Amino acid sequence: MRKRAAFALLSAVAALAGFAVPGAYADETQTDVQISNVSFDGGKNIVVDLYAETITVSGTFTHPSGIQDADFVLWRGPDGANPYETYDDRIVSNQYYSHADCVASSATTSTCSQTFSLEPDWKYGGTALTNAHAGTWKVSVQGVANDDSWTQSASYTTTRLQRHSKLTVNAGPEPVANGGTLTVTGKLTRADWDNLDYRGYTNQPVKLQFRKAGTTTYTTIKTVYTSSTGNLTTTVPASEDGYWRWNFAGTSTTPAVKATGDFVDVQ
Repeated sequence: MRKRAAFALLSAVAALAGFAVPGAYADETQTDVQISNVSFDGGKNIVVDLYAETITVSGTFTHPSGIQDADFVLWRGPDGANPYETYDDRIVSNQYYSHADCVASSATTSTCSQTFSLEPDWKYGGTALTNAHAGTWKVSVQGVANDDSWTQSASYTTTRLQRHSKLTVNAGPEPVANGGTLTVTGKLTRADWDNLDYRGYTNQPVKLQFRKAGTTTYTTIKTVYTSSTGNLTTTVPASEDGYWRWNFAGTSTTPAVKATGDFVDVQ
């Protein structure tokens, strides 16, 4: 990597870490390299289970001289102050960063991508994901042209880092008499990165939905809140054959999830 480009990258990382850098480089966006189409796995949120999750961030970089290098960093923290937490695919001084792989589509434009491995159970030292890490993260992006022109934006976009969720359902008795009472139970859980297992998600609104046999659309019957252990239970009158499910809309730290419909025969 060229000397100017290397300095730009180190300046960008230093700016994220809250260190002082020369004025022209400190968290400042230059306009030489054009950046567009930055997304994680096609625009998805980052959802991590109890094991390592590998994701790819990519973007399009354009400059008349062509693209030399690019860099992406996940970070969060108060602007201009410590502590900052950053994630990338290798760790240096408690920060994760590296360089993207760039593939030219023309003499002036390249698509650059970078892989991140996020681990709740960090087996090789460093900082493991904890429950407190779930939420919104900022994305720093830098592109370096072949003539050493560069663009660096510390807060180009944002992404959500979420704890994987699960949702179950059980409706009974089966079969049930027409006009009888049907009890529908279930449980909403999510990955607990602190304890490396699944724990109930407390006091969350979850919709009970019904789909009549022979149709394709679910209708919301009522909303029920999870208990302190993530459990759900309610009763409804039985009137026709069909499928019952729970539907959770998700939060900033936990993705939406739907239970697989449970069929009940009404006799």
